[in-house]
Amino acid sequence: MDQKELDRFRKLLEDKRAEILSEAERTLTELTDRSGNIPDPNDRASAEADRSFELRIRDRERKLLPKIEDALERINDGTFGECEGCGEEIGMKRLEARPVTSLCIDCKTLQEKKEKGHGTD
Repeated sequence: MDQKELDRFRKLLEDKRAEILSEAERTLTELTDRSGNIPDPNDRASAEADRSFELRIRDRERKLLPKIEDALERINDGTFGECEGCGEEIGMKRLEARPVTSLCIDCKTLQEKKEKGHGTD
């Protein structure tokens, strides 16, 4: 992978990290600013459902942050785009779809099959 592509992925990952951190801060501010006194039970239930949904999204994003950091580290150490399973190059389409990935599609498929196999034992 050439330097131009690496720089593009670095920017994409850094932008996503900044977006996640910004959204987390916004959510925290909104949750602390909201009044907890909503007299109508339906409105209160709706507000609680919205809060729960927002928190689930932020939790998923929180789990993505370490993967972003790992991908940035792989860019820095020159291993970005190499499959950690087989050592082959990860396809560009896969990296564009999921830049945090560390496995090629074949190794990821194999990993998922193994995980499913362990779940049924």
